[in-house]
Amino acid sequence: MTFPADSPHVTEVRPSPNHDEREADVDILLLHYTGMVSAEEAVARLCDAESKVSCHYLVHEDGRIVQMVPESARAWHAGLSSWEGEPDVNSRSIGIEIQNPGHEHGYRDFPDAQIDAVIRLGLDICERHAIARNRVLAHSDVAPKRKEDPGEKFPWDRLYAAKLGHWQKPAPLTTEGNDSFFEGDTGEPVEEIQSLFSIYGYGIEINGTFDAQTKAVTTAFQRHFRQEKVDGTVDPSTVATLRRLLKALPKV
Repeated sequence: MTFPADSPHVTEVRPSPNHDEREADVDILLLHYTGMVSAEEAVARLCDAESKVSCHYLVHEDGRIVQMVPESARAWHAGLSSWEGEPDVNSRSIGIEIQNPGHEHGYRDFPDAQIDAVIRLGLDICERHAIARNRVLAHSDVAPKRKEDPGEKFPWDRLYAAKLGHWQKPAPLTTEGNDSFFEGDTGEPVEEIQSLFSIYGYGIEINGTFDAQTKAVTTAFQRHFRQEKVDGTVDPSTVATLRRLLKALPKV
């Protein structure tokens, strides 16, 4: 059955059967890339009952917006994920898939018309649901060990300039200082950076060991906030950028 679009920016409604009831109020806007060769292929999969996946919206490269699940329903887009200690991201989020072939099929820049449409839709959603700017997130933020979308080419700075999302200018890359940590390192400095990631919202065990999970979180953070170099190493630029973001968090 079809349903009325929730946003005036929607071009087309293509209902997906893949949804159920929410168990929490919406307080996250989650951005993905489709990771498929074409938008048509992505829409078909998101609307296929056998796929068991869906999202609320898909934004084409030319800016057209398709809605597939009502915002009142829990779409199946985040998978195994968490943010600020909450594991059921699907229940508390609205998901936007952004057409891009992704890292497996020729990852490319996002066209201006597409980003303009994401901004219009995102601002509308955040206003209606009172979503805080620091809760406009990447799929890789909430599932860092599994996902890398929308990736390091996504222009979070443009969204921030339009008052969508939380962002700060990344600290410059530098070889100065000794604040670099690598997989296998241990000690209080590692525990401190894990704590900072956790305070920001990332799901990470604070154990003082730079393990695979810490590297995954660091990589996800860099894809979103320090895109110039995405290598999973906690270097001075990563630490300084994270501290800038924490300092600029909205006051509750």
